[in-house]
Amino acid sequence: MLVTVVFIPNIAFANDEVLTQRVHQFLYEKTLMLGEEVVIDLRAPSPHLPACINPTPFLPNADQAPLGRISVGVRCGEQQSQVRYLQAQVDVIGPYAVASEDISRGTLITESMLDTQRGNLGELSSRTLTEADSIVGNVALRPIRSGSSFQAHDIQAPRLVERGQRVTVIAEGPAFRIAREGEAMDDGGLNERIRVRFGSREILEARITGDGVLQIDF
Repeated sequence: MLVTVVFIPNIAFANDEVLTQRVHQFLYEKTLMLGEEVVIDLRAPSPHLPACINPTPFLPNADQAPLGRISVGVRCGEQQSQVRYLQAQVDVIGPYAVASEDISRGTLITESMLDTQRGNLGELSSRTLTEADSIVGNVALRPIRSGSSFQAHDIQAPRLVERGQRVTVIAEGPAFRIAREGEAMDDGGLNERIRVRFGSREILEARITGDGVLQIDF
């Protein structure tokens, strides 16, 4: 992987070299597996702030890939009680999945419906799904045109249970296995948790494991 680091000149850089190096290393590690070429444009901290002792970088949104224009949090001090933020532009050149054909709403997406493009992942929406594994096997919630990337809200797991359906709920442990029939109170896909009614009053939550089959996790 080619990694290019660009620092915007700032008089405070010499005094905060450890801080900027820590943040750069942190971003490098976070983007290491995202693409083939990474360009990190990191703005040095304000010269008006005191020195950051024992800097520990973190991402304010830990669930989001560090792509595009981002803020990086840094905890400072012996007790890590001080927090400041640095601005960075992270561009990653790499592959991402696109539709190889027009996909109609309600279609189960297969691998043959996908193609691969290369580009700056930092220019894609934060909700873009770049990996085929996270797309194949899902159902299109809206029409997707050929050449378009896939957004998280474009697809969903196929429904294995529908509200009002009679389902089998399994509870098992090291020395027992119990199966009961109940009525699903919600729609759901694989590994989603929904409510199930037994009789007129008993309601439990169970995880969908197959077509009309759920399991109670202990």
